[in-house]
Amino acid sequence: MPATRARVAGSVLLFLLLWATTAGAQFMNNQPLISVSGQADVRVVPDEVVLTLGVETPDKVLKNAKAANDRIIKEATAVCRRHGIEAQHIQTDYLQIEPRYKWGEVTNELLGYVVRRSLVVRLKDLKQFESLLTGMLDAGVNNVHGIDFRTTELRKYRDQARTLAIKAAREKAEALAADAGRKVGAATNISEGGYGWWSGYSSWWGSRGGYQSQNVVQNSGPAPSPEGGNLSPGQIAVSASVSMTFLLE
Repeated sequence: MPATRARVAGSVLLFLLLWATTAGAQFMNNQPLISVSGQADVRVVPDEVVLTLGVETPDKVLKNAKAANDRIIKEATAVCRRHGIEAQHIQTDYLQIEPRYKWGEVTNELLGYVVRRSLVVRLKDLKQFESLLTGMLDAGVNNVHGIDFRTTELRKYRDQARTLAIKAAREKAEALAADAGRKVGAATNISEGGYGWWSGYSSWWGSRGGYQSQNVVQNSGPAPSPEGGNLSPGQIAVSASVSMTFLLE
């Protein structure tokens, strides 16, 4: 009998504990919340540029098309070396060979071949950008697939942008709560959204990710003026976004 009473008492205690836990969770879930997002840009003067170039050579004879392509790539690589670019910052590992045909009703006539190869170059001295690009075009490069101005301190500026995005989210929540006659309490949830960078050149030469934000913008410094050329890289925008949920008081 005592053992039976002990089991009953234990079951009642367990029920009360479960009821208290459930009631507490419902109480928290019933608290008024506000969810907002925050975005921020940090404007940065770029300190390097990545050029994605292409060489396309057609010829009736495949061997000749390949030889012409090899020659241009060799000359373009020499241009890079003259500008002080190290071998590890010159990439030429893409090659495509395409036969060209004249399509007929019965048979197809082979007109020749097109050989394509890409060349990716990372330049750390922006003062040499105009001279490098001109030299590459003079060497026979005939496609510009992308020009990306970047910062080598992307992590540092991304962290700054995220901090500003969190500040923007809280300020937005406080403004919305004030309009409703409430106050913002503690944050109950926070998640990081996307991040990226954006350069004005991307609009012309090929997009490289990123987005433009508007809650908070911080400039890291004035852009350098062009020296000995027409280049003015301006600033790139390193962006971050967050989503946050706050208690309403």
